[in-house]
Amino acid sequence: MSAPATIRIGATISNVIHADRLTLGSKRVFCSPMQDDTNPVGALAPLVGYHLRRASAAFAVNFAHAVEGTGMRQVLFGILAVVSDQPGINQGAVGRLLGVKRANMVALINELVDRGLITRDVDPNDRRAFLLSLTGGGRTMLQTCLARIDAHEREMLAGFSFAERAMLLELLGRIERRESSTG
Repeated sequence: MSAPATIRIGATISNVIHADRLTLGSKRVFCSPMQDDTNPVGALAPLVGYHLRRASAAFAVNFAHAVEGTGMRQVLFGILAVVSDQPGINQGAVGRLLGVKRANMVALINELVDRGLITRDVDPNDRRAFLLSLTGGGRTMLQTCLARIDAHEREMLAGFSFAERAMLLELLGRIERRESSTG
């Protein structure tokens, strides 16, 4: 087997990616560490979205195992995290931050209120809006989930260096910022 090709991608990414497959004829330069000769994915190989979906699915399954027994799901954990960071935040603002539709937020907040994890108070400046805060039980649940999720992420990213993890977060953040600025 020959040595991997080296490609420098973009002026803002200083790391070098090593690849053993390149598609140059279609003007797409790509490396896919997920594709090998025993499991070819064909035309999916150069599609970042395909790999993001697969990685997201792997994280979701592992996340569910990590928080098993708490009754928490990713979206509920996200709400607790945002409310913890911004006590008294408007329910609509939480939905916008997390990309949750208004109609869905009502049911999610009801679930958290019913479980005693958050309080929902009428906003004195806008009686149509609700302000959210964590209860003591909500803070405990958040801390429990954070510890479990930290272990989950360490497991999922065990082969990544600190610099690789930071780069992954930066690259995913760039995609997210682009989506939120165009959406």
